[in-house]
Amino acid sequence: MMDIQKSFDPSRQEGALYIVATPIGNLEDMTYRAVRMLKEADWIAAEDTRQSRKLLTHFEIEGRLVSYHEHNREASGKELVRRMSAGEIVALVSDAGLPAISDPGYDLVQRALDQNIKVIPVPGANAALTALVASGLPTGEFSFFGFFPREKKQADQLLQRTLKYSGTAIFYESPYRVKQMLARIHQRWGNRQAVLARELTKKFEEFARGSLEELLAWVVEQSPQGEYCVLVEGWKEGEDVSALESEAAWRSWTVAEHVARYEEQGLSRKDAMKKTAGERGVSKRDIYRELLDDQT
Repeated sequence: MMDIQKSFDPSRQEGALYIVATPIGNLEDMTYRAVRMLKEADWIAAEDTRQSRKLLTHFEIEGRLVSYHEHNREASGKELVRRMSAGEIVALVSDAGLPAISDPGYDLVQRALDQNIKVIPVPGANAALTALVASGLPTGEFSFFGFFPREKKQADQLLQRTLKYSGTAIFYESPYRVKQMLARIHQRWGNRQAVLARELTKKFEEFARGSLEELLAWVVEQSPQGEYCVLVEGWKEGEDVSALESEAAWRSWTVAEHVARYEEQGLSRKDAMKKTAGERGVSKRDIYRELLDDQT
Protein backbone atom coordinates (compact mmCIF):
# COMPACT_ATOMS: atom_id res chain seq x y z
CA MET A 1 0.00 0.00 0.00
CA MET A 2 1.30 3.43 -0.90
CA ASP A 3 2.53 5.63 1.94
CA ILE A 4 3.18 9.38 2.06
CA GLN A 5 5.46 10.59 4.85
CA LYS A 6 5.37 14.21 5.97
CA SER A 7 8.59 14.26 7.96
CA PHE A 8 8.03 17.62 9.67
CA ASP A 9 4.35 18.06 10.43
CA PRO A 10 4.10 20.38 13.50
CA SER A 11 0.50 19.33 14.13
CA ARG A 12 1.56 15.76 14.94
CA GLN A 13 3.73 14.88 17.93
CA GLU A 14 4.91 11.34 17.44
CA GLY A 15 7.91 9.07 17.64
CA ALA A 16 10.42 8.83 14.81
CA LEU A 17 13.60 7.14 13.71
CA TYR A 18 16.43 9.48 12.69
CA ILE A 19 19.21 8.00 10.55
CA VAL A 20 22.19 10.08 11.68
CA ALA A 21 25.48 10.16 9.77
CA THR A 22 28.65 10.28 11.85
CA PRO A 23 32.29 10.99 10.85
CA ILE A 24 34.16 8.44 8.73
CA GLY A 25 37.47 9.64 10.15
CA ASN A 26 37.89 13.31 10.90
CA LEU A 27 35.56 14.43 13.71
CA GLU A 28 34.98 17.68 11.83
CA ASP A 29 32.88 15.64 9.38
CA MET A 30 30.10 15.88 11.98
CA THR A 31 27.30 18.29 11.04
CA TYR A 32 25.60 20.78 13.36
CA ARG A 33 22.29 19.08 12.69
CA ALA A 34 23.67 15.65 13.58
CA VAL A 35 24.93 16.96 16.94
CA ARG A 36 21.56 18.60 17.65
CA MET A 37 19.56 15.50 16.79
CA LEU A 38 21.72 13.27 18.98
CA LYS A 39 21.21 15.69 21.86
CA GLU A 40 17.44 15.79 21.33
CA ALA A 41 16.90 12.04 20.85
CA ASP A 42 15.43 9.98 23.66
CA TRP A 43 17.61 7.04 22.64
CA ILE A 44 20.73 6.63 20.54
CA ALA A 45 21.00 3.17 18.96
CA ALA A 46 24.62 2.35 18.15
CA GLU A 47 26.37 -0.48 16.33
CA ASP A 48 29.30 -0.32 18.78
CA THR A 49 28.47 1.54 21.99
CA ARG A 50 32.13 1.86 22.99
CA GLN A 51 33.01 3.57 19.72
CA SER A 52 29.93 5.78 19.77
CA ARG A 53 30.55 6.78 23.39
CA LYS A 54 33.84 8.39 22.34
CA LEU A 55 31.99 10.46 19.75
CA LEU A 56 29.25 11.49 22.16
CA THR A 57 31.79 12.47 24.79
CA HIS A 58 33.71 14.61 22.29
CA PHE A 59 30.57 16.57 21.40
CA GLU A 60 29.25 16.61 24.99
CA ILE A 61 26.17 14.60 24.12
CA GLU A 62 24.55 12.88 27.10
CA GLY A 63 21.88 10.87 25.32
CA ARG A 64 20.89 7.38 26.46
CA LEU A 65 22.95 4.92 24.45
CA VAL A 66 21.66 1.44 23.57
CA SER A 67 23.18 -1.36 21.55
CA TYR A 68 21.81 -2.30 18.14
CA HIS A 69 23.94 -4.58 15.98
CA GLU A 70 23.93 -7.70 13.81
CA HIS A 71 23.68 -10.13 16.73
CA ASN A 72 20.93 -8.45 18.79
CA ARG A 73 18.89 -6.71 16.09
CA GLU A 74 15.85 -8.95 16.59
CA ALA A 75 15.33 -8.23 20.30
CA SER A 76 16.75 -4.70 20.27
CA GLY A 77 14.80 -3.79 17.13
CA LYS A 78 11.49 -4.82 18.68
CA GLU A 79 12.18 -2.76 21.80
CA LEU A 80 13.21 0.33 19.85
CA VAL A 81 10.09 0.12 17.68
CA ARG A 82 7.96 -0.22 20.82
CA ARG A 83 9.50 2.96 22.22
CA MET A 84 9.04 4.87 18.97
CA SER A 85 5.40 3.72 18.79
CA ALA A 86 5.00 5.20 22.27
CA GLY A 87 6.16 8.59 20.98
CA GLU A 88 9.90 8.51 21.70
CA ILE A 89 12.67 9.59 19.32
CA VAL A 90 15.42 7.13 18.36
CA ALA A 91 18.60 8.22 16.58
CA LEU A 92 20.42 5.42 14.78
CA VAL A 93 24.20 5.68 14.29
CA SER A 94 26.81 3.30 12.92
CA ASP A 95 30.52 3.10 13.64
CA ALA A 96 31.21 5.52 10.80
CA GLY A 97 29.28 7.24 8.01
CA LEU A 98 25.64 6.70 7.11
CA PRO A 99 23.77 3.93 8.96
CA ALA A 100 21.81 1.27 7.07
CA ILE A 101 24.47 0.96 4.34
CA SER A 102 26.16 -2.45 4.63
CA ASP A 103 25.02 -2.75 8.26
CA PRO A 104 21.91 -4.01 10.13
CA GLY A 105 20.37 -0.53 10.32
CA TYR A 106 18.37 -1.43 7.23
CA ASP A 107 16.31 -3.89 9.30
CA LEU A 108 15.41 -1.23 11.84
CA VAL A 109 14.30 1.12 9.05
CA GLN A 110 12.02 -1.62 7.71
CA ARG A 111 10.59 -2.37 11.15
CA ALA A 112 9.84 1.31 11.73
CA LEU A 113 8.15 1.76 8.35
CA ASP A 114 6.07 -1.39 8.89
CA GLN A 115 4.66 0.31 12.01
CA ASN A 116 4.04 3.63 10.23
CA ILE A 117 6.86 5.31 12.13
CA LYS A 118 8.58 8.18 10.35
CA VAL A 119 12.14 7.56 9.18
CA ILE A 120 14.09 10.80 8.76
CA PRO A 121 17.62 11.02 7.31
CA VAL A 122 20.28 13.32 8.74
CA PRO A 123 22.90 13.22 5.96
CA GLY A 124 26.64 13.51 6.29
CA ALA A 125 29.88 11.71 5.48
CA ASN A 126 29.84 8.53 3.42
CA ALA A 127 32.97 6.59 2.46
CA ALA A 128 31.78 5.38 -0.96
CA LEU A 129 30.79 8.82 -2.25
CA THR A 130 33.78 10.50 -0.63
CA ALA A 131 36.09 8.11 -2.45
CA LEU A 132 34.18 8.45 -5.73
CA VAL A 133 34.36 12.23 -6.05
CA ALA A 134 38.14 12.21 -5.53
CA SER A 135 38.86 9.05 -7.52
CA GLY A 136 39.18 10.57 -10.96
CA LEU A 137 36.86 7.87 -12.35
CA PRO A 138 33.54 8.82 -14.03
CA THR A 139 30.85 9.96 -11.59
CA GLY A 140 27.90 10.28 -13.98
CA GLU A 141 26.84 6.67 -13.36
CA PHE A 142 27.98 4.44 -10.54
CA SER A 143 26.82 1.54 -8.40
CA PHE A 144 27.70 0.59 -4.85
CA PHE A 145 27.97 -3.18 -4.34
CA GLY A 146 28.85 -3.20 -0.63
CA PHE A 147 31.47 -5.58 0.73
CA PHE A 148 33.01 -7.80 -1.92
CA PRO A 149 31.73 -11.42 -1.57
CA ARG A 150 34.08 -13.68 0.40
CA GLU A 151 33.07 -16.86 -1.36
CA LYS A 152 34.68 -17.40 -4.76
CA LYS A 153 31.46 -18.63 -6.36
CA GLN A 154 29.48 -15.59 -5.23
CA ALA A 155 32.28 -13.24 -6.28
CA ASP A 156 32.48 -14.81 -9.74
CA GLN A 157 28.71 -14.61 -10.16
CA LEU A 158 28.69 -10.92 -9.25
CA LEU A 159 31.57 -10.08 -11.57
CA GLN A 160 30.09 -12.09 -14.44
CA ARG A 161 26.68 -10.45 -14.00
CA THR A 162 28.18 -6.94 -13.99
CA LEU A 163 30.88 -7.52 -16.61
CA LYS A 164 29.24 -5.09 -19.05
CA TYR A 165 28.12 -2.53 -16.48
CA SER A 166 29.26 0.84 -17.86
CA GLY A 167 29.30 2.85 -14.63
CA THR A 168 31.96 3.04 -11.93
CA ALA A 169 31.71 0.09 -9.55
CA ILE A 170 32.31 0.73 -5.83
CA PHE A 171 33.11 -1.93 -3.24
CA TYR A 172 34.24 -2.07 0.39
CA GLU A 173 36.97 -4.51 1.42
CA SER A 174 39.18 -5.32 4.39
CA PRO A 175 42.99 -5.07 4.19
CA TYR A 176 43.22 -8.86 4.61
CA ARG A 177 41.28 -9.65 1.43
CA VAL A 178 41.93 -6.68 -0.88
CA LYS A 179 44.75 -8.47 -2.72
CA GLN A 180 42.57 -11.47 -3.50
CA MET A 181 39.71 -9.17 -4.48
CA LEU A 182 41.80 -7.25 -7.00
CA ALA A 183 43.06 -10.50 -8.49
CA ARG A 184 39.51 -11.78 -9.00
CA ILE A 185 38.32 -8.52 -10.57
CA HIS A 186 41.33 -8.47 -12.88
CA GLN A 187 40.69 -12.06 -13.92
CA ARG A 188 37.02 -11.37 -14.70
CA TRP A 189 37.07 -7.78 -15.98
CA GLY A 190 40.53 -7.41 -17.48
CA ASN A 191 43.02 -4.62 -16.86
CA ARG A 192 40.71 -1.69 -16.13
CA GLN A 193 41.60 1.52 -14.32
CA ALA A 194 40.87 1.42 -10.60
CA VAL A 195 41.39 3.28 -7.34
CA LEU A 196 42.12 2.11 -3.80
CA ALA A 197 41.08 4.64 -1.16
CA ARG A 198 41.75 4.21 2.56
CA GLU A 199 41.84 6.19 5.81
CA LEU A 200 39.41 8.68 4.27
CA THR A 201 39.40 12.11 5.97
CA LYS A 202 42.04 10.88 8.43
CA LYS A 203 45.68 11.93 8.80
CA PHE A 204 46.95 9.06 6.63
CA GLU A 205 44.32 9.33 3.88
CA GLU A 206 45.64 7.65 0.76
CA PHE A 207 44.49 7.16 -2.84
CA ALA A 208 46.26 4.65 -5.10
CA ARG A 209 45.26 5.18 -8.73
CA GLY A 210 46.29 2.97 -11.65
CA SER A 211 45.43 -0.10 -13.68
CA LEU A 212 44.32 -3.26 -11.89
CA GLU A 213 47.65 -4.86 -12.82
CA GLU A 214 49.58 -1.94 -11.32
CA LEU A 215 47.48 -1.93 -8.16
CA LEU A 216 47.84 -5.69 -7.77
CA ALA A 217 51.62 -5.44 -8.03
CA TRP A 218 51.54 -2.57 -5.54
CA VAL A 219 49.48 -4.35 -2.87
CA VAL A 220 51.57 -7.51 -3.27
CA GLU A 221 54.65 -5.48 -2.33
CA GLN A 222 52.89 -3.44 0.35
CA SER A 223 51.22 -4.48 3.57
CA PRO A 224 47.62 -3.24 3.16
CA GLN A 225 46.26 -1.41 6.20
CA GLY A 226 42.86 0.05 7.03
CA GLU A 227 39.48 -0.53 5.43
CA TYR A 228 39.49 0.03 1.67
CA CYS A 229 37.03 1.58 -0.72
CA VAL A 230 37.74 0.03 -4.12
CA LEU A 231 36.52 1.74 -7.29
CA VAL A 232 36.77 0.22 -10.78
CA GLU A 233 35.96 1.85 -14.10
CA GLY A 234 33.07 0.44 -16.10
CA TRP A 235 32.87 -1.44 -19.35
CA LYS A 236 33.39 0.74 -22.43
CA GLU A 237 31.10 0.51 -25.45
CA GLY A 238 32.69 -1.71 -28.08
CA GLU A 239 35.18 -3.30 -25.69
CA ASP A 240 35.78 -6.94 -26.58
CA VAL A 241 35.00 -9.03 -23.52
CA SER A 242 34.67 -12.41 -25.20
CA ALA A 243 37.91 -13.65 -23.65
CA LEU A 244 36.82 -12.41 -20.23
CA GLU A 245 33.51 -14.21 -20.31
CA SER A 246 35.28 -17.52 -19.71
CA GLU A 247 37.65 -18.60 -16.96
CA ALA A 248 41.09 -16.96 -17.00
CA ALA A 249 43.36 -19.04 -19.26
CA TRP A 250 46.17 -19.19 -16.73
CA ARG A 251 44.10 -21.24 -14.29
CA SER A 252 45.18 -24.35 -16.15
CA TRP A 253 48.87 -23.37 -16.06
CA THR A 254 51.49 -24.21 -13.47
CA VAL A 255 53.36 -21.28 -11.94
CA ALA A 256 56.38 -22.13 -14.08
CA GLU A 257 54.24 -22.11 -17.24
CA HIS A 258 52.67 -18.81 -16.19
CA VAL A 259 56.07 -17.15 -15.75
CA ALA A 260 57.40 -18.70 -18.96
CA ARG A 261 54.50 -17.27 -21.00
CA TYR A 262 55.46 -13.71 -20.02
CA GLU A 263 59.15 -14.39 -20.61
CA GLU A 264 58.22 -15.53 -24.13
CA GLN A 265 56.50 -12.15 -24.61
CA GLY A 266 59.78 -10.39 -23.88
CA LEU A 267 59.50 -9.63 -20.16
CA SER A 268 62.50 -10.15 -17.92
CA ARG A 269 62.23 -13.02 -15.44
CA LYS A 270 61.79 -10.52 -12.60
CA ASP A 271 58.94 -8.69 -14.38
CA ALA A 272 57.36 -11.98 -15.48
CA MET A 273 57.33 -13.18 -11.87
CA LYS A 274 55.89 -9.86 -10.71
CA LYS A 275 53.07 -9.98 -13.27
CA THR A 276 52.34 -13.62 -12.46
CA ALA A 277 52.16 -12.79 -8.76
CA GLY A 278 49.74 -9.95 -9.43
CA GLU A 279 47.37 -12.07 -11.52
CA ARG A 280 47.36 -14.87 -8.96
CA GLY A 281 46.94 -12.50 -6.03
CA VAL A 282 50.07 -13.71 -4.22
CA SER A 283 53.44 -12.20 -3.37
CA LYS A 284 56.46 -12.41 -5.66
CA ARG A 285 58.16 -14.37 -2.87
CA ASP A 286 55.44 -17.04 -3.18
CA ILE A 287 56.11 -17.31 -6.92
CA TYR A 288 59.85 -17.64 -6.27
CA ARG A 289 59.24 -20.45 -3.78
CA GLU A 290 56.97 -22.28 -6.23
CA LEU A 291 59.63 -22.10 -8.93
CA LEU A 292 62.27 -23.42 -6.52
CA ASP A 293 60.01 -26.31 -5.50
CA ASP A 294 59.49 -27.20 -9.18
CA GLN A 295 63.26 -27.45 -9.63
CA THR A 296 63.84 -29.76 -6.68
